[in-house]
Amino acid sequence: MAITVRIPTPLQRLTNGQTEVSCDGHTIAELLADLDRRYPGIKERICDPQGKLRRFVNIFVNEEDIRFLQGDHTAVKDGDDVSIIPAIAGGSRTSLIGAIVHWLNGWFLWSR
Repeated sequence: MAITVRIPTPLQRLTNGQTEVSCDGHTIAELLADLDRRYPGIKERICDPQGKLRRFVNIFVNEEDIRFLQGDHTAVKDGDDVSIIPAIAGGSRTSLIGAIVHWLNGWFLWSR
């Protein structure tokens, strides 16, 4: 089973610069486990220590947000497109800058 996973720019250093990778699994949880087997360390940047999706990371299956499906139990199948998207706050320029700073601070903490 091959599922295309789109990797956001901040995580591409873990995928050797690849913007898209192929992974296997029947659910998002299995897909993330396979992604981490292929690219060690990527899951800890997407999930918290308890294995739950970090609040500022969104995952979409075929453009559907998994938060409105079955979360990490959302089924995936051969040919699906999965996108990992870091959340960015909207509203004002100050909010956007704050969201970027928050993302970068978290990124630096995880990349140690």
